[in-house]
Amino acid sequence: MEELYKKTCVACEGNIAPFDLSEIHKYVKKVDGWDVKSNEDKNYYLEKNFKFKNFAESQEFVNKVGSIAESESHHPDIYFGWGYAKIKISTHAIKGLAESDFILAAKIDRI
Repeated sequence: MEELYKKTCVACEGNIAPFDLSEIHKYVKKVDGWDVKSNEDKNYYLEKNFKFKNFAESQEFVNKVGSIAESESHHPDIYFGWGYAKIKISTHAIKGLAESDFILAAKIDRI
């Protein structure tokens, strides 16, 4: 199987079902250190925390994430500050996870 970071995110218009738990577990093994979480509506998303030495390194990282997200047309929620960044990924149109979410996570891990 092709490595996820080599694939391209596919835009989702809500015409597919989100991954079920068995599919999520299959894909989460292919990314490094991402947590699968669910919100109060039981919609699943990926989340990962990153640590840095200072604000400048955090900002540099999130700028790189932003560039990848823009080129893939798949935009995560990004939180950052002095010495940290948190990335949250889901496919909003389906209120859950799809392959593109794991592709984006794999690309972020390569930064």
